[in-house]
Amino acid sequence: MKTLTRFFGMLVACLALLGWVGFGTVQALAEDAASAKPETVAAAPGVTAAADAHVHAADGHAHAAGEGKNLLREIGLRYLTAYMFCLSICVGALFLLFIHHLFDASWSVPIRRVVEQMAALLFPWMLILLIPILLLQRQIYPWLSIDPAGDHSLEVKRALFNVPTFNILLPLLVASWGLIAHTFRKWSIAQDKDGAAIWTRKARVLAAVGIFYFAFSLTLGCIYLMKSLQHQFFSTMYGVYYFAGSVWTALITVWVVTLWLKIKGPLSQVIHQRQIQDVGVWFFAFTVFYAYIHFSQYFLIWNAALPEETFWYVNREQGSWKWVGFTILFGHFFVPFLVLLNQDVKMNPAIMVPMCGWAWLMHFVDMTYNIMPTYGPLKMGPQVSFWDPLFWFGMLALLGFFFLRNFRSAAPYPLRDPRLKEAITHHVIPAPGAAAHH
Repeated sequence: MKTLTRFFGMLVACLALLGWVGFGTVQALAEDAASAKPETVAAAPGVTAAADAHVHAADGHAHAAGEGKNLLREIGLRYLTAYMFCLSICVGALFLLFIHHLFDASWSVPIRRVVEQMAALLFPWMLILLIPILLLQRQIYPWLSIDPAGDHSLEVKRALFNVPTFNILLPLLVASWGLIAHTFRKWSIAQDKDGAAIWTRKARVLAAVGIFYFAFSLTLGCIYLMKSLQHQFFSTMYGVYYFAGSVWTALITVWVVTLWLKIKGPLSQVIHQRQIQDVGVWFFAFTVFYAYIHFSQYFLIWNAALPEETFWYVNREQGSWKWVGFTILFGHFFVPFLVLLNQDVKMNPAIMVPMCGWAWLMHFVDMTYNIMPTYGPLKMGPQVSFWDPLFWFGMLALLGFFFLRNFRSAAPYPLRDPRLKEAITHHVIPAPGAAAHH
């Protein structure tokens, strides 16, 4: 585990250096573009050639300024794509915590510390990673530079879509998710010391209240971060759509991390086939749920045929983007659905570990499908850039490093949870027609 932590640390350092060099180049280009201003051309007799030269120079400066703005927008959108992917894992883990406490589940007790630490990455790390988005907000979100008086779609959403609300609410949302996750973890660690049932009851109350806030705030967060890229778009299911993909991605990540911790030792005494299978069953269930939600959004928009809704999908049927849509249809649903139909597959690392990589790739493609078609030069199809792996792997390496570092700061599972004994003794999966072994 220490070796893996060092590996993540070295990877973070290398990616940070690479990113620093890249951002330095971008900043220089942006400064050059900003300093390039058209010059006034004098139309004095006998200086026509000089005037033409000045005109061409002014056009060149304007073109350079436009290229600088486009470059910043492209980088901002690619960073946003990686950010939304990583945010998915964290908020998906937070939802699993809510469900665990709401239903007083016993089977998930041994994996709860893993889920707690994943959710705890929301603060401060996901909040810190939000800063570049806030700094590049005018390049990323065109509506921030539009006068609502001249845009009816923006005018009717003015209470929500305005600069002060955006800059205040967005950091507060991410920070509040992190606060809830840290509260769950704090009470869980406190119970390790005294075994008091009060910590379990407090967690249930927080989950009962917090689940409503989570549903509302996650919807608002993904509207701000993704849906507002095309502020004219209306969809009542967009929040659920992002939620379904987030939990789907978090579940397969939990499956792999839990298995790795079981093999390495920290969870070897408490993780059994039942927990491994149950996480796989959840992953299978959310494979279906995600497909249902995405199809429902598409069907309702297609059936209603309202221009303020249909344009979103029409834009994503241009050029090669339509093939990205088919990739999501088959790769995000049919492939994992058909592979996981067999019950034994959900406990087979030889299949589930590659499935994790496949799920990560499909969810990243899904985030790209939502974000990158809003960038004009990519209107006819996606293009892979140097920035994609830099941001994606860089964020994952950073979060992986802090996950491993903080995971070792407490017991690897809830030592004195009232349901722990039940979880580790009622774990043998019965054969068909046989009773469960206790």
